[in-house]
Amino acid sequence: MAQLQQSGMPTNLSASGSVSLASGSLIGFYVNSTSTGTVVVRNGGSAGTAISGTITPAIGWHAFPAYCTAGCYLTLANTIDVTAFFAAG
Repeated sequence: MAQLQQSGMPTNLSASGSVSLASGSLIGFYVNSTSTGTVVVRNGGSAGTAISGTITPAIGWHAFPAYCTAGCYLTLANTIDVTAFFAAG
């Protein structure tokens, strides 16, 4: 039986960037502030496969449990400050 990962290392981003270069689980992300900001979650780097559509999140917690085989990358657009939580392994 798979276990739900409930904690991970935080990575704060205000521009597109890697959450982790290692494989593992994205638990979710907290939007600290935004002004029409958007998020796209990718498996791998900036050219990795999008595993979400374009998300226009409100401020607050957003659960997004996803296993990323090639690391995790967030493409951010407009004005947004996000803290993603990722557990390698």
